[in-house]
Parts: sequence; structure tokens; C-alpha cells
Amino acid sequence: MLQRESKLKCIDNTGAKELKIIGTIGNSFRRFSSLGDIVRCSVTKANPSGNVSMHDKVFVVIVRTKKEYRRRDGSYIRFDDNAGVIIDSKSRDPIGSAVFGPVAREIRDKGFNKLVSLADEVI
Repeated sequence: MLQRESKLKCIDNTGAKELKIIGTIGNSFRRFSSLGDIVRCSVTKANPSGNVSMHDKVFVVIVRTKKEYRRRDGSYIRFDDNAGVIIDSKSRDPIGSAVFGPVAREIRDKGFNKLVSLADEVI
């Protein structure tokens, strides 16, 4: 469960290192975001030679959260950090060409098949 001002780790190769959530896409009264949700972020730390630079506004899909997520079979999944991947706002495809680390299986259910195919491991 992430909300405005939460920090995310960027796990793709676009050049961004850290992201800060500035808004949740969807209902205007929506406060929390979870796995597979699209959020609007600002880049707070970036590699100088990357595709994105500091203070850029980007769309991000959340792929890992510290807060546990309940699956339909009754099991729970949680990760050590909060992480996201920068996506294109219209096509919902990742901008980077690689995704590092594991991502949750729920990302595939939300329709991000290309992102899942780029990931190292799907848990």
C-alpha cells in the first residue's frame, strides 16, 4: 500500500534510480496503490547518462511492495522493497529494455505482459 510522497526504487534500465509518487491514477479520492497499479511519479535520483533525467514526470507501474498482498488462494506475498517500472502512458509498454529483480505474478493479470517477459523472475 503506497500513497503520495512514497519512495520507489526504479528497477529498469532507463537511468532513473529513485522515484517519488505524486499521484495515483484512477479515482480522484483514491489514496492507496498496490501491486499492478499505475501511479504518476517524479524522478528524484537519476543517472546523468540515462533516458530520463531528474525531476521528470513519468508513469510507473508498481511491481513490488513491502506491504503484503493477499492472493486468491489465501497465500500472501511481500517483498523487501517498494519498486516500480517506468511505462509509456499510452501503450502501457515499459520504456526500458530490461527489468532487474523479481516481479509479482499479479502484474501479468493486470495486462502488463511485455513487462513480465522482460523480468528476470516472476514470483
